[in-house]
Amino acid sequence: MPMNVILVQMPWGALERPALGLSLLQAHLQQQAVACEVCYLNMAFADRIGADDCQWITHDLPHIAFAGDWLFTEALYGRDPERDTGFINDILRNDWRLTEAQILRLLRVRTQIEPFIEAALSSIDWGSADLVGFTSTFEQNIASLAFARRLKRRHPDMVIAFGGANWEAVMGEELHRRFDFVDYSCSGEADKSFPKLVEALQAPAADLGKRLRLIPGLVFRDAGVSVSTGPGAPVEVMDTLPFPAFDDYFRSREYSVAAREVAPVLLFEGSRGCWWGAKSHCTFCGLNGHSMHYRSKSAPRVLDELRYLIDRWPCPSIEAVDNILDMGYFKTVLPVLEKTDLPGPMFFEIKANLKRHHVAALKRANILRIQPGIESMSDHVLKLMRKGTTALRNVQLLKWCREYGVSVDWNLLYGFPGETDQDYRDIMVLLPKIRHLQLAGACGPIRLDRFCPYFNQPGAFGIVNVRPMPVYRYLYPVAGLRHEHIGYYFHFDYAPGFEPSAVAREAAALAEALRDAPGQGSLQAVALLDGGLHLRDTRPGARVSALRLSVFERRIVERIDEVVSVRQVMDALASSFRGEQFDEQQVRWFLSDLVDLDMALTDGEHFVGLALMPASIRPSLERASCRVESEDDRRIPIVEARQPSAAHA
Repeated sequence: MPMNVILVQMPWGALERPALGLSLLQAHLQQQAVACEVCYLNMAFADRIGADDCQWITHDLPHIAFAGDWLFTEALYGRDPERDTGFINDILRNDWRLTEAQILRLLRVRTQIEPFIEAALSSIDWGSADLVGFTSTFEQNIASLAFARRLKRRHPDMVIAFGGANWEAVMGEELHRRFDFVDYSCSGEADKSFPKLVEALQAPAADLGKRLRLIPGLVFRDAGVSVSTGPGAPVEVMDTLPFPAFDDYFRSREYSVAAREVAPVLLFEGSRGCWWGAKSHCTFCGLNGHSMHYRSKSAPRVLDELRYLIDRWPCPSIEAVDNILDMGYFKTVLPVLEKTDLPGPMFFEIKANLKRHHVAALKRANILRIQPGIESMSDHVLKLMRKGTTALRNVQLLKWCREYGVSVDWNLLYGFPGETDQDYRDIMVLLPKIRHLQLAGACGPIRLDRFCPYFNQPGAFGIVNVRPMPVYRYLYPVAGLRHEHIGYYFHFDYAPGFEPSAVAREAAALAEALRDAPGQGSLQAVALLDGGLHLRDTRPGARVSALRLSVFERRIVERIDEVVSVRQVMDALASSFRGEQFDEQQVRWFLSDLVDLDMALTDGEHFVGLALMPASIRPSLERASCRVESEDDRRIPIVEARQPSAAHA
């Protein structure tokens, strides 16, 4: 007899986003003729406490404060005033400086936890389910465990399964060992393991243990002992994935007052893994766990899936969940999107090493928000990160995105082992010069996440004394539980000689002040009728308000629209003014003048202009950008990764 499966999205899953992982698993099970629904209990809870409180906890509070998780600890473990006082004082007050009003707001929300759980237990026919599965990412773990425990008490024969980022690898193994009401957990991608688990549970019980051992990525119990079958099997051919089933999400929205107050976001997946990380794993990045290997859907499949999603569930915005855009899509997918009537703008994560014609293509395809992995404006710090880019290239991208109206999400991070005070003095000199571009949205110290190179090889990077954040002892007061196994976020110290810059906080403060300051001004180029160029500077503190350039000087400014060397500038002049002789020293003087006027930047060898180009000039610059591009491999970035220093090797 086929099983009946209920998959649960608990608080604090975002109200505006369907649960993509659960929606994919539902689609997999539907292909197996297994009855499955996705239950959005996060919406039921939001209706009880109100959309404002729900969105505040989900998005506004720092997620590594784990306030959302803590709210459900009493429901999971029972009342413990001493533990609660410790969390409020140590974590909320001391670590995160929450105000008394904010703490009272959280305590008010906490009074609704027990009524919510009781209502959720009685409003749904849980007894009809053979298996209930929970997804757990960020602050969903305690709420999911609390509800799962109540379900198991009421329905002892019900199978309880967990998955999601909080249950990957050793984290899932430790949680499974310590919470005996969880029967199974899936580690990593569950597209193969979970359907196979459901299939195994429907077969005769005699050989269940043998069948379970053949499913990679599963944790189960054998004679009361947790058994892991190792890493999950990733989906190698992405086109074999079903279209996600979002019907339950949009149906639930119709009945949720709180959810209807939030504009929905349509989620789309084009790839998994990270082609840059597979080549050069950024030192602080803990994404992807054991599945860094990059796989992407074919262009026809991407377009078919997008058409299906858009036609069925039109939303005001579309977000790709990919860690990085497949560069091949610029030639295959984006040209088709240009001709597609999208219901709203799209978001993609992307590599910073784009050419101008790439940014123009993003604009035409209605991809109007990107996250390009810009985390610093220091070449040395970027090298420490293994970012494979430079500060000038980062600025170059910000400039082009400002011109085309593409919003950029980027951060200014600090605290990298081996960084210097000079790195941040240089950043503080640079930041005012790019204030007319989009400035960093977040500024702060790096965090040590599980799975990142800093975590996996701390000694190689000058990191010592790695330990789980103290918050875990308040969230998991379980005898015998090893917090270093269930934690994803860690504190650490620096080895002697690797201490971070003392100036970094000043640079971050300056970045925040510039970001929030009114009247950033602009640096605009205007084409003149005589073929020259007029540079108009309205930035605060501008060295000159205007600069009139000759035809010859205009060609130089157009060539430094992207990061180039003096030799490349000279080649451009020779191509544009055939038969004429140019003095390289004069060209260098002119470039130096632009740098002195804060109209260009240099690293000593390369230059890039800061002026925003008018629409009339951009098409020729796009064509030039396309011609000079020498990179044909869609998955290898234009700038090669810099090798770590011997001290970090």
